[in-house]
Amino acid sequence: MIQPFNAEFFAPTKKLRRLSILLSIHNISEISQHQIGRITHLSSSMVNNYIKELRKDGTISVGGNTNRTRRYHLTAKGRDELLSLLLSYSAEIIRLYGGAKGEIGRRLQQIRSDGIRTVALFGAAYTAEVVYAVIKELPIEVAAVVDSDPKKQGKPFGDLIIQPPDILKKINVDAVVITSFGKQEEIHDFIRRFVDEKIKVVKLSNL
Repeated sequence: MIQPFNAEFFAPTKKLRRLSILLSIHNISEISQHQIGRITHLSSSMVNNYIKELRKDGTISVGGNTNRTRRYHLTAKGRDELLSLLLSYSAEIIRLYGGAKGEIGRRLQQIRSDGIRTVALFGAAYTAEVVYAVIKELPIEVAAVVDSDPKKQGKPFGDLIIQPPDILKKINVDAVVITSFGKQEEIHDFIRRFVDEKIKVVKLSNL
């Protein structure tokens, strides 16, 4: 399920709250107001106010006679609004993703100009996915994607398989790129245990 309301950097707007509620109702048949609040991370009073507003403008219909049996369903108008909000939300995410790719691309161009041609990526999280997508457009080869989490090791990442840190002792790369923006010093010191001093350990934040 898409959860547009589970964000860390963007304050929720009225549009986002309406989207989150309509999406919850769409995805779960016979949903209760309590479930809506739990899924959308909105307070009971806020959900109640939005439900009243959505019902008044004909976006949802309500069935059941008591709080225990009451359930919510999208009307045709509600389905149209949900689609419109989802398209707007998706377009905004794509613009943000494009901006992130552009910024990371500018940083990676720097390591290219420093003579680095082959790298390993350390950290198989969301940032690594963006870094990997950008590098695929540059004359830089990704020899491995590495992560210290055993739960991620062995899983596919693009056209590679996530490897344990020991692989860094066996592959020939010019640099290891730390794809995480958190705990970089700690990660840097950890990587140094596996690579020769001639291999650079690069932090994106330092480029």
